[in-house]
Amino acid sequence: MAETSPPRKPLPTRLDAVIVGAGFGGMYMLHRLRGLGLSARILEAADGVGGTWYWNRYPGARCDVESMQYSFSFDEALQQEWQWSERFAAQPEILRYANHVADRYDLRRDIHFETRVASARYDEAADRWTVTTEGGEVVSARFCIMATGCLSAARLPDIPGIASFGGETYHTGYWPHHKVDFSGKRVAVIGTGSSAIQAIPVIAAEAAQVTVFQRTPNFSIPSRNAPMDAEYESWWKSDYAAKRRQARMMRTGILYDINPQSAIEVDEATRTAEYERRWANGGTAFMGAYHDLILNKASNDTAAEFVRSKIRSIVKDPETAEALAPKDHPIGTKRICVDTDYYETYNRPNVALVNLRKTPIETITETGIRTSDRTREFDVIVFATGFDAMTGALLKVDFEGRGGRRLSAEWEHGPRSYLGLMVAGFPNMFMITGPGSPSVLSNMIVSVEQHVEWITGLLGHMQARNLTRVEATEQAQEEWVRHGMEVAEKTLYPSAASWYMGANIPGKPRVFMPYIGGVGTYRETCDAIAAEGYRGFALAGEKAPAAAAE
Repeated sequence: MAETSPPRKPLPTRLDAVIVGAGFGGMYMLHRLRGLGLSARILEAADGVGGTWYWNRYPGARCDVESMQYSFSFDEALQQEWQWSERFAAQPEILRYANHVADRYDLRRDIHFETRVASARYDEAADRWTVTTEGGEVVSARFCIMATGCLSAARLPDIPGIASFGGETYHTGYWPHHKVDFSGKRVAVIGTGSSAIQAIPVIAAEAAQVTVFQRTPNFSIPSRNAPMDAEYESWWKSDYAAKRRQARMMRTGILYDINPQSAIEVDEATRTAEYERRWANGGTAFMGAYHDLILNKASNDTAAEFVRSKIRSIVKDPETAEALAPKDHPIGTKRICVDTDYYETYNRPNVALVNLRKTPIETITETGIRTSDRTREFDVIVFATGFDAMTGALLKVDFEGRGGRRLSAEWEHGPRSYLGLMVAGFPNMFMITGPGSPSVLSNMIVSVEQHVEWITGLLGHMQARNLTRVEATEQAQEEWVRHGMEVAEKTLYPSAASWYMGANIPGKPRVFMPYIGGVGTYRETCDAIAAEGYRGFALAGEKAPAAAAE
C-alpha cells in the first residue's frame, strides 16, 4: 500500500501575529514572539525553511559573507556548537543550518508550509489584520510581519519568444531540487550578475558548450574560498560575543579592517600594494581598502581600474577581457560579486561570451537564441536575470491599510517607509529588512537580528502598556525618506543603474531603496527612537483579551 502524506494542518483562525516567510528573519521572529507569550504562525510558500537558501539551489550558489559571520548570534551555545566546513558556505550547508535552527528551537510546529499569502486587509475597528491565503484560508491577527526577504521575487526577462523554446529552461532563483545534468549539452546563460558569476564556472566544467549572454559586466573579486581553518574558527569562537558587538557597529555589519585613508592620499605604489593584498585575501573586504571608495569618484576610479587590469591579465582573449571589464558604473555601486575562477573560465575552449551591447537578443526560438548577428542553438537556457528586489515580494500581497490605502498605490513612485520597518497608513504591519533599512547593503543576518529584536522590544512595550495599535506617522516617514535620499546622494551609489535603484525592472521607479548610512549608525538611530518612547510612531488602543490559537 502506498504511503500517504499526513493531512495538512488547518491554519488557526485567530492569532496574535502572522509572519510571512520562513527564512532566517521569519524563524527568528517566531522564536522571539514565543518569548513574549504571543500566539504566532509562519505562512511559507515553500515546503521547507530557509528562504532564499531554499530557492537558490543553482550550481555554485554560495554566500558572499564569511560563514563565521553569516550565522545567528542570539544564542551563544548555537554559535559555539555549529561548525562550518568552508570559509564561504555553499547553499546546501546554509540550508542545513537553517533546518538545524528550525529543529533546535522546535519551530516547525508553528510553520504552515506550501501556504502563499494573497491579501491582507486592516480592520480599523478591531485593530487587526485579515490575512487570506491563495488557498482561501483566512486568519485574523493583531500583527502582520513580513519576512519575505529582499531577493525572493525572481524575474524572467521580457524577451520575445521566451515561451517557445523547446529545450530545458531554468531560473537561478527557482532552481529544481534535483541535480541538473549539463553533461554533453549546449548551455546558454543569460545574465552576468552574482548568481551567473557563481554558476558559470560550475556549469562550464560539465557542459559541452557554455555561451554567456552579457548586457552589463559586473565587478567580481575572488573569494579565495577554502576549507574552514581550525585556527581561524577558534579565533572567532574564543570571544564570539565581543566580535559580534564590533560587527554590529560596522558600516556593513561585517567585521573586517577598513583603511581610514583616502585612496588619493597615498602614492600609486602604496595604493597598488594595498589592492594586491586585498585581492589576494579575497572577498568583499576589498572595498575596505580605502574608506572613501563609495564616496569619491577619483578614489573609486583607482580601485575600478585595478580590477579591470586584473581581468585583462586573467582573460587571454583581449576582446573578451575588455567586454568583461565594467566601465559604466563605479566599483561597488552595484552589488560587488565574489567568485571562484569566474574570469579564468573564459579561457576554457568550451566557453564563449556574447556582448549584447553589440549584438542584442532579438528573439528566443524553439531551438535557441537569435541575436542581431546570428542564431545559436542550445539544449538548455539558464536565466540568471535576478529579482524584483526589495519590493517585489511585498507587492505580490494585496495590502489594504487604514482608510482603504493600498501599498501598491502608496509605493507607485517608489517605496516609502519609516526605518524600513513600517509604512504610514498600515498599522501593526512590520517589515523585516524592508526598503529604507540597510538590508541588502549589509550582512543580512546582522540586520535580521536587529530588526527582529527591535520589533520584539516594541511589542513588549505595547504589552506592558495595554496598547493594541502602532503606526509610523506621515511626518516621521517623510523625514526618514528625505534623510535616506540625502545620505545616498552623498555617495556614488545612485550613479549606477543597479537593482538597488530598481533599474533591472522595466517601469519600476528609480529610487535608491536601501539605507546607505551604515548598519552601526542605523542601529544607534533605532535605539535612540525606542529610548524616546518610539518617536515617530503613534501608539494607541486598549488591550483585548489574549488571543489563543484556535
